[in-house]
Amino acid sequence: MVSRENLGTYGVWLPEAEWKPGVAAVAERLGYGALWVGGSPDADLETVELVLNETEHVVVATGIVNIWKSDPVDVAASYLRISEEHPGRVVVGIGSGHREASPERVRPLAALKSYLDVFDAEGLPKEDRLLAALGDRTLALAAERSLGAHPYLTTPAHTRHAREILGPHALLAPELKASIADDQDTARQRARKYLRFYFGLENYRSALVRFGVDEREFDDGGSDALIDLVAANPTGADAAEGLRAHLDAGADHVSVQPMRQDVLGSLEKVADAVGLTRGA
Repeated sequence: MVSRENLGTYGVWLPEAEWKPGVAAVAERLGYGALWVGGSPDADLETVELVLNETEHVVVATGIVNIWKSDPVDVAASYLRISEEHPGRVVVGIGSGHREASPERVRPLAALKSYLDVFDAEGLPKEDRLLAALGDRTLALAAERSLGAHPYLTTPAHTRHAREILGPHALLAPELKASIADDQDTARQRARKYLRFYFGLENYRSALVRFGVDEREFDDGGSDALIDLVAANPTGADAAEGLRAHLDAGADHVSVQPMRQDVLGSLEKVADAVGLTRGA
């Protein structure tokens, strides 16, 4: 089973398609403690298994399996098969997705509870699962019935509030985008292009507004201040500062999502800035 300490302080979050051969092995050598397979991985958890096979000790987590897309019995069976080969290294993150992308998304909290009921019945332990959680009720459910919460596209203000809801013992593992580039204008442009879609999703936008972002900040793809807040840029030092802000607000672990073609170069710069590579 996985504990909070197993994940380390810093992780890497990449969309499933970006976990190309060799990326996970380098990320592990750089000192990151957990590797997050983002997007909506299929129930077979194929990419999770590939990343595990390429590494030796890091935890590999899904961020997240969509409960409307993947059958919980199938997900649990994949977990049991993979964790037998890689004990203590697999975490299944699940979430209810977005209303805009999942028309069937009705009563998501009840659906999450039912999904967890199946995990209980199939033998996927509480300690090896977590929830994508933004709102208070989902955060409370995460603390009650899983290892903890994995909020995506949030601010340190949300992290501080989430810690209050989760209590002291549940894992809190937010994500921060890092747009590393030669200059800030380029970094912001890349981040703005990527984030335009996410700023149009009600749950993310509402959470940002709830914790201090003015609605006007979303105009024209996002103000410079908003982009800098959720996609630290343009240096590794900037990313390190953003990651530490979440830790200071109560996070146990923060994953960095590099936003550029040179993924490994970005990860190395961030790892250097937070001290992961010191003495390596």
